Amino acid sequence: MIDLHIHSVFSDGELIPAEIIRRLAVVGCKGLAITDHADPSNLELIVPRVARACREVGEHFGVKAVAGIELTHNPPEMMESLVKKARRVGAAIVVVHGETVAEPVAEGTNRASIEAGCDILAHPGLISEEDAALAAEKGVLLEVSGRKGHCIANGHVVAMAKKVGASLVINSDAHSPLDFFNPESQKTVGLGAGMSEEEVNTAIENARKLLEKTKGE
Repeated sequence: MIDLHIHSVFSDGELIPAEIIRRLAVVGCKGLAITDHADPSNLELIVPRVARACREVGEHFGVKAVAGIELTHNPPEMMESLVKKARRVGAAIVVVHGETVAEPVAEGTNRASIEAGCDILAHPGLISEEDAALAAEKGVLLEVSGRKGHCIANGHVVAMAKKVGASLVINSDAHSPLDFFNPESQKTVGLGAGMSEEEVNTAIENARKLLEKTKGE
């Protein structure tokens, strides 16, 4: 199991990074990214601190943990510069808060995030076929979400991805211990969204490959 979308106390999560890593290690997680919500006000504050915890704690518990970021509710016009800044300050994985049906995300966020080259477009809602095709072209992973509200459009995301050949990843978007995946719950979210077992395994492999590319230990 690998989960690349988790929140800590550095945004609106309930736990510090060390406890997140420990709890997920116990249920068999092999890799994770802590991806707290960010805009220009806190990007430089969050990433270095979370990265230190991931680096120093993860190795003791046998989990590859990295500091990512979730760029959240930022104007589409700012997305390119923010993705570049996130990488510059050390974010190993850049997630963008997509156009979920559960929140008033600015129209155009999906397209701008894909064009900016984020790693994962989280809960992209009723993503258009054109944007899904662009994600496939640019290698941006589309997220199948375990989060309440965001998960409503999972079936649509999977259908669009299959239609255009975009790659998927299954993430919890956990904010509390009750949200954490275990291997079975991660699989269930994928199957419930219309994925086959083979497609679920491919999505997990997509996450593993992305994590392997990072510099996190």
